[in-house]
Amino acid sequence: MIESLSQLVSTFFGLISDDSNLIRSSLFTQIHQIVFHGNGGYDWHTVYNMPIWLRRFTFQQMQNHYAEEKATIENKGKSGNKTLVNSDGKINTPEFLQASQQYKKVAKYK
Repeated sequence: MIESLSQLVSTFFGLISDDSNLIRSSLFTQIHQIVFHGNGGYDWHTVYNMPIWLRRFTFQQMQNHYAEEKATIENKGKSGNKTLVNSDGKINTPEFLQASQQYKKVAKYK
């Protein structure tokens, strides 16, 4: 009897049927995320044919970018910034007057 020199448990060099759907789904989700959030910088065929290391790097960089952007937006909301228009669509008069005073100081007409 010939023993397999391979360290793989299975002697078949394909995907295991239970994991193949998960792996394909993960791959296509990653490709979709890069194309969709790449703002037109990538097309599907380019991302699909990228080397795996480059696709993972690109995906990780995009995740980091959007996580930082989300944190920045959340921090702006927590800092108590006052807006000129409230959630009802009405103008906040005190904030509007204060903002307009800044422009009066800057713009001088002769």
